[in-house]
Amino acid sequence: MDLDHARTVAVEAAEAAGELLLSGTRGALDVRAKGNAGDVVTDLDLASEKLLLERILTAYPSHSVIAEESGLVGSAGGEWTWLVDPLDGTNNVAIGLPAYVVGVALCRDGRPVLGVVHDPVSARTWSAIRGRGALSCPAGGSSGVRLAPSYAPRPHGPLLAWTQGYAVARDDATGRALRSALELGARRVLQLWAPLLSWAMLARGAIDGIVGYRAETVDLPAGALLALEAGIEIRALDGGPFEVGIDGSAEDRSFVAAHPHALPGLLTLLH
Repeated sequence: MDLDHARTVAVEAAEAAGELLLSGTRGALDVRAKGNAGDVVTDLDLASEKLLLERILTAYPSHSVIAEESGLVGSAGGEWTWLVDPLDGTNNVAIGLPAYVVGVALCRDGRPVLGVVHDPVSARTWSAIRGRGALSCPAGGSSGVRLAPSYAPRPHGPLLAWTQGYAVARDDATGRALRSALELGARRVLQLWAPLLSWAMLARGAIDGIVGYRAETVDLPAGALLALEAGIEIRALDGGPFEVGIDGSAEDRSFVAAHPHALPGLLTLLH
């Protein structure tokens, strides 16, 4: 498997989807409810996902894909699985807030080996290959800058992001306790409704950490790999090891992510 070629396919697909989204957000949107948890879907989600699926499956017809709206495309259990989030931040787009990205990941035997996050608004793309670092590139660019954020404590506490899965109820005791601890100990807590955007911000050092509670499968691998390859450390909520993958339960997708020097303080804040 040529991961450099796979990255080219993923980046070009994500940037093409981003052009579609950027153009579409300037017009009227068809916004519909999705599920019973307050989530929504738009015609742009579907159009972007169609483009991404066509690009990926044309290049890799034997691979399977798990997409945000379509679910599993192809047979499950194969060696290579793509994850596609065609519009991460749909709720933002629905209210006219320009904070959204496109996410693509490639997993081998359930573990991410390639991650791509594209921001149509800033025209930047972040990508990572396992063991080879993370890059930041202008959209359409052929070369990138390696991501390696430094650490400097902020006055008045860290700047953090919070993300949770759609199935987490408003009165979930663990979720409420975690959010309360963050609000008390952090300078700011961002809830962007776009987890992949938060991961990109962490990977480039714009924020200090992310706390996730029962995160969505399709959001996690691309962003987590990007952060890991930039030097970010990810732990389970109890401070133990955390395995980034597409298998396991929702509880297995609860985590704390931060620069290694910031992680002990963030874990202390939570407990």
